[in-house]
Amino acid sequence: MKLKDKVAVVTGAGYGIGRGIALRLATEGAKVVVAYGHSKADADQTIVEIEKISGTAIMVQADVTVKAQVEAMMKAAVDEFGHLDILVNNAGVANQSRLLDLEEHIWDWILAVNLKGPYLCSRAAAQIMVKQGQGGRIIQIGSINSTRSVPGRSHYAASKAGLVAMNKVIACELAPYGITCNVVAPGVTYSRMTASILADTEAVKNKTLPSIPMGRIGEPADIAAAVTFLASDEASYITGVNIDVDGGLVPAPVWDNV
Repeated sequence: MKLKDKVAVVTGAGYGIGRGIALRLATEGAKVVVAYGHSKADADQTIVEIEKISGTAIMVQADVTVKAQVEAMMKAAVDEFGHLDILVNNAGVANQSRLLDLEEHIWDWILAVNLKGPYLCSRAAAQIMVKQGQGGRIIQIGSINSTRSVPGRSHYAASKAGLVAMNKVIACELAPYGITCNVVAPGVTYSRMTASILADTEAVKNKTLPSIPMGRIGEPADIAAAVTFLASDEASYITGVNIDVDGGLVPAPVWDNV
């Protein structure tokens, strides 16, 4: 119970990595605010699974790109549980578009959800944490695409690289208040976002798996484990870092004769 009586807001917690994080935090004793953007049915299922493990959770709908909704979400957490200790900025979107075909509205959408959203949520949560005077944890869910060049993902890569850069700065700004800010960067991980890609079993077998030194696709639980560590007291002296959870994909050599 590393997080007993802590209160955590997890955005995009209705499914996939977000649900995995919410469940793990609840397992460790945290009271969880399951934040979702569109699908109440998905959020309901996350609540059901948390209740199965005797966890405590509420759900809140919020568009992370809208300041008023973000602030209302944080207020709901404090109103329900009395305080706020952990924020996990997991909500994100992806799209495959090469530069010559990349429309402006798609660029704006990706940057709004993946970068503006974490800015608004981090700001709102930090204001509460500073006022409380008990420190806190802000954890961004990034991507290995912030450091790897993948054709068709310039907008996604820009949003995640911007997230890493923003996090380094706010980590320095918030350190005097005992608030740590870190990034967890998933590699290829099973989720709704990657379902269409991973559905091609031949491509996974012949291309994806051979590129991952550990030889398997990541699970939401792998990401949740890293988040839980950073949210715990054990990580109280870690801030401003980007942790790849990718089975060795980023540092893997791109040649055979090593």
